[in-house]
Amino acid sequence: MSHRPPLSTLTPAELRRRLHSPHGLRLQLGRFVAGIRSNFDSVADGLQALYADYPVAADDDFCDYPVEVRSSGLRRYLRPQAIFRFEGTQPFKPLPGSQAVAMLEWGLNWVFTNHAQHYLIIHAAVLERDGLGLIMAAPPGSGKSTLCAALALRGWRLLSDELAMIGLDDGLLMPLPRPVSLKNQSIDIVRQLPGQPVIGPIAHDTAKGTVAHMRAPRASVEAALTPVQPRWILFPQFAAGHALDIEAHGKAHTFMQLVSNSFNYPRLGVTGFEAMGRLVDGCDGYTARYGSLDQIVPALESICTRSA
Repeated sequence: MSHRPPLSTLTPAELRRRLHSPHGLRLQLGRFVAGIRSNFDSVADGLQALYADYPVAADDDFCDYPVEVRSSGLRRYLRPQAIFRFEGTQPFKPLPGSQAVAMLEWGLNWVFTNHAQHYLIIHAAVLERDGLGLIMAAPPGSGKSTLCAALALRGWRLLSDELAMIGLDDGLLMPLPRPVSLKNQSIDIVRQLPGQPVIGPIAHDTAKGTVAHMRAPRASVEAALTPVQPRWILFPQFAAGHALDIEAHGKAHTFMQLVSNSFNYPRLGVTGFEAMGRLVDGCDGYTARYGSLDQIVPALESICTRSA
């Protein structure tokens, strides 16, 4: 991916030193560099488990997004709290220290969503197959992340579990591969899938229930500077026991569904409208209702092979 060494080359002591330093650990995430600071050992352990393949930038390299997850004061030693900060701001209430790794992931999502405004950003998982992109847009609880993990473990290239980032000028999908967020029963479902998934630290009793993350495949991380042409848009709807039902949609329906899942479409104005229109014009749109991965995965692979 670059000449920068992967995080796996750092010793645990060096990793902690960088996390404690004023510069932070400068980690390359796609085209961005995040400067991560933390005094939580669990964050260091989580980074080693989930980001081993990501390039580490030098302390004097440009940092796009400086973030920190810290505990301060006496709370650091007695019932520590995880506080997320970005450029001096604190956008969230503190969480229990046991949720520090999850707080970092949620905080990074917030940073990209609110500050990477040179992209049209949609709440969606994004994968690539044979050079073309699949966008799976859905609200929380739709099964999007579980399906995303299953496809990534079957060799699909992971671009993102959370954010479809579409270039405003070229209409291409900008990769931002990061760990796949899993909740509750999905953790055990993904853990048992073929493909040797690596699951990071588990956080219990969060606002979303039990939360963990699956490491992104190394090949996806190594290809994180290569954009992808979007080709398919899927609105997944998981319901236990539901028979497989895939419905094709017209452009107007697909457009409006994407707008409802977009983070910054209104903020971009005419530019966002034009970018969304180009995206929809170049893609086939579907809704898929399904009751198991055994139903939806082969059906998607068939669609994406047939219409490539």
